[in-house]
Amino acid sequence: MRRVPRRRVVKIIRIVLAVLVGVPTAVVAGLLLWNGGIDDNPRRELLPGVQLDLRTATTRLGPIEYDLYGAKGPVLLSVHAGLGGADQGRLFAGWLQQDGYRILSPSRPGYLGTPLESGRTNEEQADLLAALLDELGIDRVGVLAVSAGSPVGYTFAARHPDRVWGLVSIGGLSKQKPPGKPSSSLRRTFLNTVGQKLALLTAGLSFESVVSSTLDETSVFTGEQRSERRSYIMNTPRVRALFEAMFETTFPYERRWPGTDNDAEQARRGDLPLGRITAPTLVFHGELDGDVSFDHGEYAAERIPGAEHYWMDDEDHLGFWLSPKAEQPQAVARAFLRRHAPRG
Repeated sequence: MRRVPRRRVVKIIRIVLAVLVGVPTAVVAGLLLWNGGIDDNPRRELLPGVQLDLRTATTRLGPIEYDLYGAKGPVLLSVHAGLGGADQGRLFAGWLQQDGYRILSPSRPGYLGTPLESGRTNEEQADLLAALLDELGIDRVGVLAVSAGSPVGYTFAARHPDRVWGLVSIGGLSKQKPPGKPSSSLRRTFLNTVGQKLALLTAGLSFESVVSSTLDETSVFTGEQRSERRSYIMNTPRVRALFEAMFETTFPYERRWPGTDNDAEQARRGDLPLGRITAPTLVFHGELDGDVSFDHGEYAAERIPGAEHYWMDDEDHLGFWLSPKAEQPQAVARAFLRRHAPRG
């Protein structure tokens, strides 16, 4: 999914602080004790027909959690975004599960069941993915990389060119990010306890407000565009269910924050090996992306030799999945993968 925006997090904390001023201690204690109703079953259903089955492989470079859907066909490696995990990777590749692919969705280091010690840098994470392929007996993969997962996808393709038959990046980071403010211990405490539970309560009481705040952060839509997209998500059952599933794959925060913070640290390094990528590459980016600005897509497409691109006009960070026109870029991606996937 998208990286959960820092501004949204700060907004939640402000609400929490305001609420806590007038909330009795007993209520706060109740929130601390309540588990938030988060379903962390490793074999849960993310959406009807999209079933998770998390396992852990012990590779030569360390343990890594993963989900592998399908028994035959070319393998597609789904590299999840920030504040995600194998569940998010599985969900974001779900639109391809009827296309004859096996979908391999690992949790990158610092997410869910994969310890950060298994690989902090983009290079270490890329090598860990190669080690996972070795452990599973998989020779080559297509790569689907999203948002903050794209730097690892790019690095994997550059370091292990013989393992990649095609690369698709959606809304991917490609440039160095400026330093951000360090997380305060107070902020982290609220996010790990009360904050995330209030976010879940808010979703239960008014899911429309969650959709609105997400669009505020993932787009640079006009007010009219934002209203139209909110209405479309809320009133289209299939799309609303997907949005709800995306939202759920950001919880619990505490099992996703180490990786998210590490992603931010890696983004400040920049210097991705884009020019060394030899695999066929297709870059998608929304021109109205408010989370990873459009120039990241342009930068990658200009520097990856022979890269193709598909610019989604009037689309935000999640338009590839949640737009009324989502079938258009998905059809382009399908055709690209079909063209480059190994035969037999």
